[in-house]
Amino acid sequence: MTDNYCVIMGGGIGSRFWPFSRESYPKQFLDFFGTGRSLLQMTYDRFAKIIPEENIYIVTNEAYFELIRQQLPQMKASQILLEPARRNTAPCIAYAAYHIQARNPKANIVVAPSDHLILKEDLFLEDVQMGLDFVKTHDALLTMGIRPSRPETGYGYIQSCEIATEGFTKVKTFTEKPDLELAKIFYESGEFFWNSGIFLWNVKTILDAFHKYLPEITARFDLGGPVFNTPEEHPFIHQNFPYCPNISIDYGVMEKAENVYMLCVNFGWADLGTWGALYDIADKDEHQNAPLKTRTLMYESSGNIIALGDEGRLAVIQGLHDYIIAESGNVLLICKREDEQRIKQFVADAQMKYDKEFN
Repeated sequence: MTDNYCVIMGGGIGSRFWPFSRESYPKQFLDFFGTGRSLLQMTYDRFAKIIPEENIYIVTNEAYFELIRQQLPQMKASQILLEPARRNTAPCIAYAAYHIQARNPKANIVVAPSDHLILKEDLFLEDVQMGLDFVKTHDALLTMGIRPSRPETGYGYIQSCEIATEGFTKVKTFTEKPDLELAKIFYESGEFFWNSGIFLWNVKTILDAFHKYLPEITARFDLGGPVFNTPEEHPFIHQNFPYCPNISIDYGVMEKAENVYMLCVNFGWADLGTWGALYDIADKDEHQNAPLKTRTLMYESSGNIIALGDEGRLAVIQGLHDYIIAESGNVLLICKREDEQRIKQFVADAQMKYDKEFN
């Protein structure tokens, strides 16, 4: 029996992909590329090639339980860890770590978001296996670093130093989502890498880090004791999880810990967190327009990304440059690509004016 496990984080709303991604059906459940597989299904398929399927867990909001059962019917209900409230990635990872530790205290775990695209899958799986082998024998919190191609404010950054262990570099600083000025400094220095959001560690190492840096989370989970081996687990989570602080693993642990290591990787990674990220990897016409599974007629237009929820519709666009044109359900969004960070505000404004009709 292998000691290797995988945790897929699949509870996000994906509001920056509105209106395609809605609270009731967020982006990880969508098939953006017409492959017949959603981002979540593609993530599961990828890890199932090197992790036994019974050792793969998904942590998600309880509202998405049925969606996951529909998309991944091979998973047992006990492999879907349900969060009763949204509390960011640190409580999510702690929940999974406690759950897995109760089953295998020697577990080595890879944690990954459900909405990333990996273009070079063979290289990715080699790197994951190498990382799992490393954390099995080292007291290390390992992250995978991507050499940046531009100043980017939507990603965390890792500064590595020259101290290396078996090809894994010691991390000097770990900075979550800088402003544009700082992102430019990071990019130009050549010392900083994007944090891919893919982490690897031994279960004991990560739980030791939680006890040291986020005791307000472990104080809740430690109340459970043997409950993590019994059917009582979910009522216990319902009573305790909502009281965990809303904090990311980056802020809560990785920026503070002294045993953080990085593996620099080049497996064609894309965080599909925004329309801009999707535009960067999408197929484009001679004027750099990127229609996604969408029939279009484009006139005097360039640099646009176009996505219609109804594949039978035709988009006729004239005189637009560098826009997001996205229509799904009862919402049409037309937004400058450079202003896509405002989409979260658009969603909030729609909620305020029209309640939850356009969530």
